[in-house]
Amino acid sequence: MNKAILMGRLTKDPDLRTTASNISVCSFTVAVDRRFKNAQGERETDFIPVVCWRQTAEFVARYFTKGQRIALVGSIQVRHWDDESGKRNYMTEVIADEVYFADSKSSGDSQNYRQNYSSEYSSPATMRADSIPEGDGFLPVDDDDDAFLPFDL
Repeated sequence: MNKAILMGRLTKDPDLRTTASNISVCSFTVAVDRRFKNAQGERETDFIPVVCWRQTAEFVARYFTKGQRIALVGSIQVRHWDDESGKRNYMTEVIADEVYFADSKSSGDSQNYRQNYSSEYSSPATMRADSIPEGDGFLPVDDDDDAFLPFDL
């Protein structure tokens, strides 16, 4: 099984190109913090090269910029090539199949988001625009009634 799941920040704007057969390909690097701190108490960061193709490539190039947090699912691939001197070179990268926004909404966008969300996805009787939490996109749940749970707590 070859599956990679990453969440990190873009180190620069994605680079969108097209192949000779007119297929979109986008490459970028994701800075991913390690889970544990080193001996000095600091978190180390890995810089992982990522490539995506076709509609996913166009999506990333259009909606993501340097510094944004991104989540992705894909597979690890190792390429190799010989340079002019005959030396074999290797490159390990993640080929992204799924890409997701991982940043919370900025405060400037949250008001517009709340208005669009409340008008498109709820009736006025069940939700008010000011009841949507700031930035995280989740709605409050009334958890006082445990009767609907299929298991005991």
